[in-house]
Amino acid sequence: MVTIIYQLLDQILNLYWWAVILAAVMSNLIAFGVLDTRNRLVWTIADFLYRITEPALRRIRNVVPSFSGIDLSPLVLLLLIWVLRNVLARVYQAVVFGGLQPLFY
Repeated sequence: MVTIIYQLLDQILNLYWWAVILAAVMSNLIAFGVLDTRNRLVWTIADFLYRITEPALRRIRNVVPSFSGIDLSPLVLLLLIWVLRNVLARVYQAVVFGGLQPLFY
Protein backbone atom coordinates (compact mmCIF):
# COMPACT_ATOMS: atom_id res chain seq x y z
CA MET A 1 0.00 0.00 0.00
CA VAL A 2 2.86 2.39 0.80
CA THR A 3 4.44 1.69 -2.58
CA ILE A 4 1.22 2.50 -4.41
CA ILE A 5 0.82 5.80 -2.57
CA TYR A 6 4.46 6.70 -3.18
CA GLN A 7 4.26 5.92 -6.90
CA LEU A 8 1.00 7.83 -7.26
CA LEU A 9 2.42 10.94 -5.55
CA ASP A 10 5.64 10.67 -7.55
CA GLN A 11 3.74 10.45 -10.84
CA ILE A 12 1.52 13.41 -9.91
CA LEU A 13 4.62 15.49 -9.14
CA ASN A 14 6.21 14.32 -12.39
CA LEU A 15 3.15 15.36 -14.40
CA TYR A 16 3.03 18.72 -12.64
CA TRP A 17 6.75 19.19 -13.44
CA TRP A 18 5.99 18.78 -17.14
CA ALA A 19 2.92 21.01 -16.91
CA VAL A 20 5.05 23.83 -15.49
CA ILE A 21 7.61 23.40 -18.27
CA LEU A 22 4.91 23.32 -20.96
CA ALA A 23 3.17 26.37 -19.49
CA ALA A 24 6.42 28.35 -19.47
CA VAL A 25 7.28 27.38 -23.04
CA MET A 26 3.77 28.03 -24.28
CA SER A 27 3.58 31.45 -22.63
CA ASN A 28 6.87 32.41 -24.28
CA LEU A 29 5.68 31.18 -27.67
CA ILE A 30 2.48 33.19 -27.27
CA ALA A 31 4.39 36.28 -26.12
CA PHE A 32 6.71 36.15 -29.14
CA GLY A 33 3.81 35.66 -31.53
CA VAL A 34 4.70 32.12 -32.62
CA LEU A 35 1.36 30.78 -31.38
CA ASP A 36 -1.91 32.60 -31.86
CA THR A 37 -4.45 32.41 -29.06
CA ARG A 38 -7.28 33.01 -31.53
CA ASN A 39 -6.79 29.38 -32.53
CA ARG A 40 -9.22 27.43 -30.36
CA LEU A 41 -6.84 24.50 -29.72
CA VAL A 42 -3.98 26.78 -28.69
CA TRP A 43 -6.27 28.78 -26.44
CA THR A 44 -7.69 25.63 -24.80
CA ILE A 45 -4.26 24.17 -24.06
CA ALA A 46 -2.90 27.50 -22.80
CA ASP A 47 -5.93 28.04 -20.59
CA PHE A 48 -5.68 24.54 -19.11
CA LEU A 49 -1.97 24.95 -18.36
CA TYR A 50 -2.59 28.40 -16.88
CA ARG A 51 -5.34 27.13 -14.60
CA ILE A 52 -3.29 24.27 -13.16
CA THR A 53 0.02 26.13 -12.75
CA GLU A 54 -1.00 29.68 -11.90
CA PRO A 55 -2.07 29.13 -8.25
CA ALA A 56 1.40 27.85 -7.32
CA LEU A 57 3.22 30.35 -9.53
CA ARG A 58 1.23 33.28 -8.12
CA ARG A 59 2.34 32.47 -4.58
CA ILE A 60 5.96 32.32 -5.71
CA ARG A 61 5.65 35.58 -7.68
CA ASN A 62 4.49 37.32 -4.50
CA VAL A 63 7.81 36.40 -2.88
CA VAL A 64 10.35 36.31 -5.73
CA PRO A 65 10.76 39.55 -7.69
CA SER A 66 11.08 39.54 -11.47
CA PHE A 67 14.46 40.58 -12.80
CA SER A 68 14.12 43.07 -15.68
CA GLY A 69 10.94 41.44 -16.95
CA ILE A 70 12.16 37.85 -16.60
CA ASP A 71 9.83 35.68 -14.54
CA LEU A 72 11.83 33.25 -12.40
CA SER A 73 8.83 31.70 -10.66
CA PRO A 74 8.69 28.59 -12.94
CA LEU A 75 12.33 27.84 -12.12
CA VAL A 76 11.67 28.22 -8.41
CA LEU A 77 8.61 25.96 -8.68
CA LEU A 78 10.60 23.32 -10.58
CA LEU A 79 13.27 23.44 -7.87
CA LEU A 80 10.62 23.00 -5.18
CA ILE A 81 9.08 20.05 -7.03
CA TRP A 82 12.53 18.46 -7.37
CA VAL A 83 13.20 18.87 -3.64
CA LEU A 84 9.75 17.51 -2.78
CA ARG A 85 10.30 14.44 -4.97
CA ASN A 86 13.67 13.79 -3.30
CA VAL A 87 12.19 14.13 0.19
CA LEU A 88 9.32 11.86 -0.80
CA ALA A 89 11.76 9.23 -2.11
CA ARG A 90 13.83 9.38 1.10
CA VAL A 91 10.74 9.02 3.29
CA TYR A 92 9.61 6.07 1.17
CA GLN A 93 13.02 4.42 1.53
CA ALA A 94 12.95 5.00 5.29
CA VAL A 95 9.49 3.48 5.63
CA VAL A 96 10.07 0.48 3.37
CA PHE A 97 13.71 -0.35 4.04
CA GLY A 98 14.13 1.20 7.48
CA GLY A 99 16.63 3.76 8.68
CA LEU A 100 16.91 7.40 7.70
CA GLN A 101 19.63 8.57 5.35
CA PRO A 102 20.53 12.23 4.98
CA LEU A 103 18.21 14.06 2.60
CA PHE A 104 21.09 15.46 0.56
CA TYR A 105 24.46 13.88 -0.03
